[in-house]
Amino acid sequence: MNTPITRFLKNLKQLLVTFFICLYGCGGSNDSLVTDFDPLIISPSTYTVSENRTSIGSAIARVPNSSTEIIYSLSGKDEDSIHIDPSTGTMSFLSAPDYEKKDSYSVMLNVSAGNISASKEITILISNVSEPIIWVETTPESVGMSTSKLSAAFDKAFSDGSFTQAALVIKDGQLIYERYRGIAAGEEFTVQNSSSFDTSTNVQDRWGSKNQSSMVTSWSTAKSFTSVLIAIAIQQGFINSLDQSASDFISEWSNDNRNQITIQDLLDMHSGLEMICANSTTEDWTGGDLQFDRGDLSSCQHNRRDGDIMYFDNQLTPCINRVMATPGETYPWYTHSPYDTGYYVYSNCDSMVLGEILFRATGKSIEAYADLNLFSKIGMDAEWWQDNDSSSQLDGNYLSFCCIDATIRDFAKFGQLILNNGVLDGDQIIPKSYIDKIKEIPDGTPQNLKEISPGTSYGLQFWTLTPRTVSDGSTFPSPNTIYTTIGFDGQYIMMDFTNNMLVLRNSLYQAALYRSGERKYVVTDKAATSDFVASLPDGMGLGVGYNFFPQDFLNDITNAID
Repeated sequence: MNTPITRFLKNLKQLLVTFFICLYGCGGSNDSLVTDFDPLIISPSTYTVSENRTSIGSAIARVPNSSTEIIYSLSGKDEDSIHIDPSTGTMSFLSAPDYEKKDSYSVMLNVSAGNISASKEITILISNVSEPIIWVETTPESVGMSTSKLSAAFDKAFSDGSFTQAALVIKDGQLIYERYRGIAAGEEFTVQNSSSFDTSTNVQDRWGSKNQSSMVTSWSTAKSFTSVLIAIAIQQGFINSLDQSASDFISEWSNDNRNQITIQDLLDMHSGLEMICANSTTEDWTGGDLQFDRGDLSSCQHNRRDGDIMYFDNQLTPCINRVMATPGETYPWYTHSPYDTGYYVYSNCDSMVLGEILFRATGKSIEAYADLNLFSKIGMDAEWWQDNDSSSQLDGNYLSFCCIDATIRDFAKFGQLILNNGVLDGDQIIPKSYIDKIKEIPDGTPQNLKEISPGTSYGLQFWTLTPRTVSDGSTFPSPNTIYTTIGFDGQYIMMDFTNNMLVLRNSLYQAALYRSGERKYVVTDKAATSDFVASLPDGMGLGVGYNFFPQDFLNDITNAID
């Protein structure tokens, strides 16, 4: 019967329902059907939670009779992964979710109040968070390796005269062995009695006690970082491709035959440009004695490399000003045969120009670009050296051919990223196609390098480790199986894709910052008035060599795999 009283009661009930909806859920979900007596579930249908966080949020329901106790529960396929407080509705994961393992969870939210109830399906989405690499430390045995065999391998690698400061092994993404030391007694004697040692400084202060927080240096391992940053710049659209002409950025080359040089030519060390060095009047100059006539940087008249650029304030402009070598010509800096187009010739200058290409393409120094796109992502705290030309780039040209300082653990993060095919927490930091190209460098290595160093490949600023007869009489490794970075004085990041293993070694090091306190490479006749990369032995010009061979070390470590 539709009397005024029944119409009034009906309108009053509708008003009360509307009141509770607006009071507790205006603008919220309207997925749940509200009946005369059912609890009103005003929780959203979807929650978003960052990976590694356990807190989800709270379920909310209301009933017209506020004195009735509300009980919350979950059911469904993922109920065993999530806890809900039956009184408050607070939800949390029993263990922190990992985006790479599972990116969403589905449960049924159940609400009861006395003898009435309601249910609602909810989804929890997991958002990916790019996390720095943090090593899980474990025993060698947990990854099928022998502690005693690793200990013996490290004993050899750290022997007095090896000048080894730090080494570590990472297997299956876990840090299983590491060791650190300062200068040994015999090494200290060698340094103190060297003509290149500045006796106004103290050996122990410079190369004494070392630990996992002590910095090591990269030398030419930095070239591999430069390579990866070029790949990232291509991915971000700052550079078109590896085949793009370098002269698109180095305009000084645009109107002569240097405009044929591609970015890949520079990466692969066959730019075709002449080798430059300091053509001093003393032909037997070796760099150990800093009291010398440096001359000008020009086409080398001796069989030397272009490491001489490090003794000049501006290390970029001479690299840009090089001219093309003439095919068929015999040069003092290439003694294997007459030079020919496409020949591999190891050149610091080629890598230095790559850093300038990055600067002109992105508007950022290589260090700033690395901080944003690489170092911060993998959790690497690094310092990159510059030259002393205050008029260039950002108060000095960054030395993209060398000289990054970091801990060995941080250098290992770079190796792990490559071993992971460029992926970190589901984020493709380095393009997968570029990692594939690194693995393919044996196919593109110029014939002249294959003849000079059989079993060795080079490309994209990475090496494969040259086979060598090791201490057990075998030849190790097999040709083109171990990929590595290589830096002066024995800086290595060795990557074994087959065994999913990283092996790193760095020599004793001190950042000699006596002149300005800044990483701006300046060398005078005294350490006390210089800023330079003081690695041992030859960064200090000792000229004594060191009894460390990466092939022996890696072979001993590989033999520790049970």
